[in-house]
Amino acid sequence: MVLDKNIKRIIVISGIALVLAIMVLYSSVRIVNAGSVQVVTSFGRVTGRILEPGMHLITPFADDTFEYNTRKVIYETTSADKQHVSSAQYKDFPVDTNTKDGQQVIIYYTVRFSVDPAKVTWVAQNIGDELKLVDTIVKTDSRIWARNIPREFEAEHLYTGNVQEVQNRIEAILRPVFSDNGIILDEVGIREIKFMDEYVQEIEAKQIEFVKIQTEKNRAEQAVYQKAARITQAEGQAAEQELLRRSITPEIIQKMWVEKWNGQLPSVMGQGTSLLDVSGLLPKR
Repeated sequence: MVLDKNIKRIIVISGIALVLAIMVLYSSVRIVNAGSVQVVTSFGRVTGRILEPGMHLITPFADDTFEYNTRKVIYETTSADKQHVSSAQYKDFPVDTNTKDGQQVIIYYTVRFSVDPAKVTWVAQNIGDELKLVDTIVKTDSRIWARNIPREFEAEHLYTGNVQEVQNRIEAILRPVFSDNGIILDEVGIREIKFMDEYVQEIEAKQIEFVKIQTEKNRAEQAVYQKAARITQAEGQAAEQELLRRSITPEIIQKMWVEKWNGQLPSVMGQGTSLLDVSGLLPKR
C-alpha cells in the first residue's frame, strides 16, 4: 500500500511538473507570422523590443506582446445586405450626414492602410494594440471627415457621381494624421453615396423634363435650319433664272425656237403674233 501511494504521488508530481513546464514553454515562446510584428512589454511596460516574423523567446509570465499588421488592412463602412460580400478586417456602420443644401445622405467608404513598422513602439506606448489603434484613429478620424466634407457640396454634385474631390479632400486630411500616429494611409475610397428615395425621384423627374426641353429645342432649331435652307434654295433658283434671262441673246432665242419647232406652222395666229414667238422659251419671273 505504501508503495502504491508513493507511485501515485510521483505520478501526480510528474503531471504537475509537466503542466508547469508546458505553461512556462508556452509563455516563453512567441511565433510572429509573416506580415506582422510584435512589441514586447514587461509587466505592462513597453520595452522597445520588436519581434520580427519567426520564433522568439521571451521571459515567461513577465513578458507579453502587442501584435500589429504590417500588411494592408481594410476598414470599411458596410451594410447588412447579404449580397454585399466584404473582405475588410474591420467593419462598421455607414456614416449619415447632410449635403450643403440639406439633403440627407448615407456614405459607404473604405480606408486601406498599414501600421508603420518603424513606429510600432510609439504606437504601443501611446495608443495600445492594433484594435485600439483602429478604433482611436482610423475609425474616429475617418468617420468625422466622411461626415463633414460632404456638407461642403451640393447634393446634385454628389448625385452625379463627382465624388473624386470629396475623396481627395478626406484623404489629404487623414494622411498626415495617420502618419503622426504610426499609420501608413494607402487609399480612401467612397464606394457609394445613398440618397433618400424622395430626392432620387425628384432628380429623375427633373432629368426627364430636361430631356423633353432639349428635344423640343432641337426640333425648333431643326425647323429654323430647314426654313433657312428653303430660303437659300429659292434665292439660288431666282438668281439662276435671272442670270439665264440676262444671258439669252436674240440669236440664242432664234436657235432655241428652231430647235423646239416641230415643222408645222401655227393654224391660228393673232394680231401681232410673230412666227418666231419664243415667249414660252424664256424663264418666267
